[in-house]
Amino acid sequence: MYLHGMKSNQTHLVGSLILLSSLCLFSCNLQERIVASAGIVQSIEATIDSIYEAHPTAQGIMVHVEAPGRSLSWSGASGYADIGDTTPLDPTRPALIASNTKTYTAVAILRLIEQDKMMLSSSIGKLLSQDTAELFSADGYDLEAVTVGHLLSHTSGIFDYVDADAFFAAVEAQPRHRWTAKEQLTLAVRAGDPLGPPGTVFSYADSNFLLLAEILSEQTDLPFYTAIRELLSYEKNDLDDTWFETLEPHPKGTKALVHQNSGSHGIGSYELDVSFDLYGAGGIAATTKDLARFSQLLFEGRYFENPETLDLIYTKMPYGDGEDPRYLFGLMESEIQGLKAYGHGGFWGTVVQYLPDLNASVSVFILERDERKLRKDVLEAVVAHLKK
Repeated sequence: MYLHGMKSNQTHLVGSLILLSSLCLFSCNLQERIVASAGIVQSIEATIDSIYEAHPTAQGIMVHVEAPGRSLSWSGASGYADIGDTTPLDPTRPALIASNTKTYTAVAILRLIEQDKMMLSSSIGKLLSQDTAELFSADGYDLEAVTVGHLLSHTSGIFDYVDADAFFAAVEAQPRHRWTAKEQLTLAVRAGDPLGPPGTVFSYADSNFLLLAEILSEQTDLPFYTAIRELLSYEKNDLDDTWFETLEPHPKGTKALVHQNSGSHGIGSYELDVSFDLYGAGGIAATTKDLARFSQLLFEGRYFENPETLDLIYTKMPYGDGEDPRYLFGLMESEIQGLKAYGHGGFWGTVVQYLPDLNASVSVFILERDERKLRKDVLEAVVAHLKK
C-alpha cells in the first residue's frame, strides 16, 4: 500500500508538472504572439500614416486586419472623416461598401441553394416576379437559358443600367432622386439590347445582382435585405455594424457614416441618395472590422451547413473569348505579394481580400474615390507585414 501510494503520488506529481509545463508553454506562446502582433500593428500603423502623408488628397484611409492565427483583430485609420475636418479619423466609423455588397448577396443565394430552394443551373424565369420576367422577356432575353450561375458570374449577357449614359446623367442632375430597383431594371432594358447568349460573354453588371436580390425576396417571402440578414445570421456572427442604409434602421450604438467623396464626379455620399446603389449590387454600410469579419467567416465556412457549399463560390463559369476576368461567384480572384487572394471592391474606394495562405482578411476604405488606387498599395503593404 505504501509503495502503491508513492507511485500514485509520483504519477500525480509528474502529471501536474506536465500540465504546468504545458500551461507555461501555452502562456509563453500566447505572450510571444501578443508581442508579435503588437509589432505588426505598429508597422502597419506607420505604413498607413506614411501612405496618407504622401497622398493627403485621399481624405482618409481606414483598415482592418482579421488574422486569427496571429491573434490579431485590429482597426486603424489615418486622415479625416470629411473634407476640412480637423478631428482625426475614428477607425470604427462605418462607410458605404458599395459593390462589396455583391459577395453578401451571392452568399445568401448559396444558402438558398444549400436549402434546396434552387440550383445554380435553375433558370431565372420562374424565380423572378412575373412583372420582371415579362419585362426582360419582352426585350429578347431567353430567361429559360439564363441561370442563377450566370447572374452570379456576370455571364448572363444582360445589359447593365449603370452603362447607360442616362443613368449617371440623371444621378448628377438629380442627386437626391430616390431610385427604385424596378426603375433601374427598366432602364437596363430600355437603354441596351442583350449582349449575347448566356455563357458567351462576361460583362460586369449591377443588373445581375438586382435580379438576384429579387430572387431572394421571391423565394423567401422577405425583403431581400432581411433575407440576407437572416441567411447570414448577422446577430449570431456579431456583425452588429452592418446594415442596408435607409432600408434598415441605423444600428443602435453604431457611429455616423463617414463622408465618401468622388472629386472627378463632383459627388459625395452625403449629397447622393443612397438608392442609386442600394438593391443588392450595393447598399450595405459597415465598418472595416465588420467587412473583414464577414470575409473571414465566409472563408472559414461559417455561413454554411455543408462544407461543399462554400466550394461553390469558387465556380468559374464559361465566359466566351477575351481576357480571363478572374470573376467567380460574387467575388474575384487576385494576387497580393505573390499570394492568392479572394475578395471584391466597391465604387466608393472600398475593398476586402481574404488570403488563404495567411488565413487572414484585410479590408481597406479610401474615402476619396479618386485615390482608390491606394487600396492596392495599402493591401500590398499590410500583407507584406503579415508575411513576416
